[in-house]
Amino acid sequence: MKSMRSYVVLAFAMAASLSVLAQTQTLKIATGELPPYMTAARADQGISLSVVRRAFELVGYKVEFTFLPWSRALAETRLGKWDATAAWGNNPERNPPFFVSDNVVTEKWVFVYRNAVKFRWNSLADLKPYRVALIQDYTYTPEIWTMANAGDFKSDKLPNDAAAIKMLLLDRVDVAPMERNVACDVLQKNFTEADAAKLSVDPKQMIDTFTSHVLLPRSLAESANRVVDFNAGLKKLKASPEYAKLLSQVKCPSGWSGTAAGK
Repeated sequence: MKSMRSYVVLAFAMAASLSVLAQTQTLKIATGELPPYMTAARADQGISLSVVRRAFELVGYKVEFTFLPWSRALAETRLGKWDATAAWGNNPERNPPFFVSDNVVTEKWVFVYRNAVKFRWNSLADLKPYRVALIQDYTYTPEIWTMANAGDFKSDKLPNDAAAIKMLLLDRVDVAPMERNVACDVLQKNFTEADAAKLSVDPKQMIDTFTSHVLLPRSLAESANRVVDFNAGLKKLKASPEYAKLLSQVKCPSGWSGTAAGK
């Protein structure tokens, strides 16, 4: 009996040691630039990465983010070079090699347009009369790219959102689909208040459920437990006032109501 008790005590001690070891792990996470959500230019490395960091911290992990081109971050994480990559939209075609976390932040994709343009839309078919700026590496929705490639509306393919805003201000395009907080951040950093005052945002969202997620590679045995841990930490964070505070760190032009990201 004594030996059995000793075995049980030893087993519990080993389990506790493994738990402590797991809880002190530093996870190396690949990411890319999408200010203000993910960016090396901010001390907190962006809104989404702040949420990811705090969610992991709440369950005992530390994290280190490395900024890479997005395609490289995804490919190398899939092979197990990184413990995870953040943050990505929910894409059923991309997801199979990964464990997909719960929603980190809900992005809000809208149409930004020049005030001189009388822009209103109910469906994507309403884009036909307009010149539309599209960022060549963005996903948007499959319908937008299908229409653009079919010539259903005039489009200019541009390298980034700053270029799209510049084209709006120069009257080279009429409207541009953008994530609202990204547009606010680009305007604040690259343009004047007078420039921002020439633009408006249509309140109707392109899609109501543009969620973002941490992807953990199935090629690493530890990923199954880590995604469970992360989701638990994320749930704790969302239940606290800290989550809303993390989401409210972007200044948007006056009149751009409802610009904060969401759960």
